[in-house]
Amino acid sequence: MSNQFDAENFLRHLTHQPGVYRMYDESGDVIYVGKAKDLRKRVSSYFREKVDRVKTQVLVKQIADMDVTVTNTEAEALILENTYIKKYRPRYNVLLRDDKSYPYIIMTDHTHPRLGFHRGARRQKGEYFGPFPNGAAVRESLRLMQKLFPIRQCEDAYYRARSRPCLQYQLKRCLAPCVNVCTDEEYDEQVQLARQFLNGKNQQVIDQLVTRMENASESLDFERAARYRDQIAMLRRAQERNSVTGAQEELDVIGFARGNGVTTVQMLFIRDNHLQGSRSYFPKVPADTSDEEVLQAFLLQFYLNQSSGRKTPAEIVLPDEIKHDPVLGEVLGEAVGRKVRLLHNVRGERKQYQQLAKKNAVNALEGKLNQQSTMNRRTSALQQVLELGIPIQRMECFDIS
Repeated sequence: MSNQFDAENFLRHLTHQPGVYRMYDESGDVIYVGKAKDLRKRVSSYFREKVDRVKTQVLVKQIADMDVTVTNTEAEALILENTYIKKYRPRYNVLLRDDKSYPYIIMTDHTHPRLGFHRGARRQKGEYFGPFPNGAAVRESLRLMQKLFPIRQCEDAYYRARSRPCLQYQLKRCLAPCVNVCTDEEYDEQVQLARQFLNGKNQQVIDQLVTRMENASESLDFERAARYRDQIAMLRRAQERNSVTGAQEELDVIGFARGNGVTTVQMLFIRDNHLQGSRSYFPKVPADTSDEEVLQAFLLQFYLNQSSGRKTPAEIVLPDEIKHDPVLGEVLGEAVGRKVRLLHNVRGERKQYQQLAKKNAVNALEGKLNQQSTMNRRTSALQQVLELGIPIQRMECFDIS
């Protein structure tokens, strides 16, 4: 990597969509990860003429390269930021140097467990979920949990002092275990579902609720069945809004885009129910090469390069618009010694990942074309200067951008 980072050119081609940005030093190490509602607006703030914070000034001087991953929403960017910070441990994400300094969600070890915000030493008995990049991410997650699972989030002093259900019970956001409105079994059921959800097992939670709804309906307990139905609907809506976490433990997803002689292949890597990373590739493609040929050649070179140490997942989701040779899956499977499924006509979570990969591929292609356009203009201007016979030492007087 060159240590001369062209911030002006990078910002000119940067999207206004939400996403996560990563900064690299000249050795290729990630030194900072951040999220943004508007990538161009946020990243450009680092390269203003006057930057007050000394930390930011030092950080900017060390940037040799940057890349971005586009997401559908700011909430997804926040989750992905957390994943990247845990993975790369960037030295300028100061809060993440010490486990005691960044926030978690805690599920306390009580008869009726409480979900709450926690920061600091983990002295309190219970399960900790996280870490999260900041307090806002925890509070946002807790608000979602309160809508999905009617578990108490009140402090113990408030819980012990209740003589009748509070407003959260009226809003159907708590089962009111404080005054024994529900049974311990009913409360524990919701606690177990919330625990699975926080561990990324979204689809398993939905499947269990569907079974319980059907059982309640068969027992003519229609009120309980209706509660399960509403909970399933909320969970599915939440799942649809989130494309960076899910129930897929190991999956690669490929996006594809072509235009004006440039081809982009976008890789999304899903591991342990989270989007762990993404990368754009720009293969050199001979003229009149079909999309199918390009994709097949890329897959073989990408996964059969054993020297890279890359692990081939059990499932690979391909672009839905490109047909693939079914024999290709057999070839990859034989090479890695286990079955590999190549999918393109997918639904549910896999469809969301497929769409996100396509979105990132299109964004990367647009950035590459804009970059090439800028270089072509500069080259053309330089040729004009040379044709006019102007001495090289005087070229600095001309604005050829």
